[in-house]
Amino acid sequence: MAENIDETSLKIMKATLVVLQREGSKATTKKIAVESGFNELTIFRKFKNKNNLINATKEYYLKLLMDKLEDAFDYGEDEDIEEFLRITFFSILNLEESDFDILRLAMEEVRESSDNKSIMLEVALFIIEKLEGFFKIQIEKGIVKDMDIRSIAVMCYNSIFQSVLLWKIYSIDVGFDTNHYVDNLLNMLLEGIGVQK
Repeated sequence: MAENIDETSLKIMKATLVVLQREGSKATTKKIAVESGFNELTIFRKFKNKNNLINATKEYYLKLLMDKLEDAFDYGEDEDIEEFLRITFFSILNLEESDFDILRLAMEEVRESSDNKSIMLEVALFIIEKLEGFFKIQIEKGIVKDMDIRSIAVMCYNSIFQSVLLWKIYSIDVGFDTNHYVDNLLNMLLEGIGVQK
């Protein structure tokens, strides 16, 4: 989809994301027109109606985000667990602000709608599926104990993705730098939290 979008539509969708962030469901095409620098007629000519515009904007930015997540969670058969988790953590942490904007929008979407086809669900299932694939290989190679792959994937998803959301979306400061956090996180994941007897 991203390669078929003309410059005008792209500017309108960028403005739509900004206005949706600011106004939520109260966003109007008039406000989007002002933000984009185009008139409402141009918006309706390009997208027909507000719903089409919002859906196209979500689809476009979700596609960009999913492409980045695909790269972040790409792994080889011989990938080291610690290095893989470290790379994925920092890849998510270093996403662009527009990627976090679509996640913020998705979180609002979850609050406002009971629709199970949300962006957040799509992102979560994608990441969990990638983690399941990675840990399946690790179990088959005897590097990770034979245990429920979904449980491992969900735990890693929560540890990696949710902690980044705390920093980037909610601005929660954990009181130390990210390298220290990742070192501790990986130590807990790989060594456990129990005292060795």
